[in-house]
Amino acid sequence: MESGHPNFKKGNLVWGITGWEEYSLITTPEEDLFKIDHTDVPLSYYTGILGMPGMTAHAGFYEICAPKKGEYVFVSAAAGAVGQLVGQFAKLMGCYVVGSAGSQEKFDLLKNKFGFDVAFNYKEEHDLDAALKRGFPEGIDIYFDNVGGKMLDAVLLNMRNHGRIALCGMVSQYNLEQPDGVNNLMNLVYKRVRMEGFVVFDYNPFYSKFLETACPALYPRRKNSLRGRCR
Repeated sequence: MESGHPNFKKGNLVWGITGWEEYSLITTPEEDLFKIDHTDVPLSYYTGILGMPGMTAHAGFYEICAPKKGEYVFVSAAAGAVGQLVGQFAKLMGCYVVGSAGSQEKFDLLKNKFGFDVAFNYKEEHDLDAALKRGFPEGIDIYFDNVGGKMLDAVLLNMRNHGRIALCGMVSQYNLEQPDGVNNLMNLVYKRVRMEGFVVFDYNPFYSKFLETACPALYPRRKNSLRGRCR
């Protein structure tokens, strides 16, 4: 990079949300860019676990849902860049985790690579409420919602008292001329459930805190050295 900003020097490695272009002019780098000081991991990690997807998973799961060990967690679009990380953060917390996805290949990833306790292909389920009751006979404490629509409506029937829902996205609704309605909102009242939407950029000031969780998880045997250097 070339820079006239005192906190960013020529040659620094940075990541941020910019245009898909050869050159970008960043006028507020202190808000829009993060310096990469830790280079013992592939730089590609900063497009995933150490970048925006990782920050999104961390903000929604830890800051909004405030998980506790042993809680029951459901993640929709769980094989996506954010969903897979939410599932793995939940497993690190000692939670029981179920994920939904839309193909056999993604189902296999959830079960065989990403460590989910249970997974299901929502396209093969005729009754989402029944699928959730099968995975959560005692109900759901935390729902990380990436899809909205009918899945969210079914989840509302299966939340436990004082559950938490993080609204990250609603991918099932983006291209619909008439979005699906949600019919079961009264369950938020009956079960004292908290549902909150969020935008990851609001959590940029917490990036260092996020790295304290993410970096030791990447290399647990090198936990102490990574915590000091991954920033």
